Amino acid sequence: MSRTASRTPEYWFSDAAVPLPARALSGVYGALVALRQRFYRWGLLRPKRAEVPVIVVGNITAGGTGKTPLTIALVERLRAAGYKPGVASRGYGRRDEGTPRWVDAQTPPEEGGDEPVLIARQTGIRVRVDRDRVAAARALAEAGCNVVICDDGLQHYRLHRDIEIEVIDGQRRYGNGRLLPAGPLREPVERAAGCDFRVVNLPAPDAETGFGEWPMHLHADVALPLRGGRPRALAAFAGQRVHAVAGIGNPARFFAMLKGFGIAVVPHAYVDHHDYRADDFEFGSELPVLMTEKDAVKCAGFATPWFYSVPVAARLPEAFWVGLLEKLATRAGPPQTAR
Repeated sequence: MSRTASRTPEYWFSDAAVPLPARALSGVYGALVALRQRFYRWGLLRPKRAEVPVIVVGNITAGGTGKTPLTIALVERLRAAGYKPGVASRGYGRRDEGTPRWVDAQTPPEEGGDEPVLIARQTGIRVRVDRDRVAAARALAEAGCNVVICDDGLQHYRLHRDIEIEVIDGQRRYGNGRLLPAGPLREPVERAAGCDFRVVNLPAPDAETGFGEWPMHLHADVALPLRGGRPRALAAFAGQRVHAVAGIGNPARFFAMLKGFGIAVVPHAYVDHHDYRADDFEFGSELPVLMTEKDAVKCAGFATPWFYSVPVAARLPEAFWVGLLEKLATRAGPPQTAR
């Protein structure tokens, strides 16, 4: 697989012309999306409850927007408020996506999925991966969780949700505004208006949000050696050349963040959820290798002393958390004692 491989067509996020076949397929896709939404609106299809409150974190565009850092931040805030949260995820990219399983800090990423394993390692909470989010949420409830966060489940209408959070890439937004495959949209832009909270992952601290949007900044300041040892401040890499590795929805965001520290980045972009091998890192020069946490969970087995993970933390206004907890208490009641 090419080190610059990408599944994102150039015209999704530019003014480039959209090929006629993509426009035609987009019309078919849009009709199917609209029909499915009507079936739920008319009651022909009904969402199923999980017996505990459910918060869905997702996006209406294809690709990464910063959902995983926000999910981790949600876990910590809910836990601090007295809840016992669990996370439900499909576990995209794992070896056998058809088999439900529990994920913990020791689960191999190829079996649990890179994002669920990262969440489990960061938080220590119960994480369940299953294509059927309803089954995953119910398993978490049975395991004693009294609130479920569904990671990337905005279009999984079978699962009843109490709160919906849309996450938006502040750089790319909705791209050319077209539905798949002519553009990046999984659903029409109007769908976003129905979400309880709209969180924008901003590219810079001075960037601004629109009306009804909440700003989120991903803060990073250290690099952690994959083979153990003392953390290094990112600022310590200023003026140095490094290999920067990112197999996420928008690798350019990670590269730009490192450049903001004055680091001379040699970029290596991979497709989202790339399955790394040791030969992916044969770059021809022995420089420090900085990568996202999501990539790092898949590289520990062949890491050298030059490999570093760059953790990020989602930061949002305190008013966002107050509003979220108030809405959760209103719709689902205060924290109930877990079974």
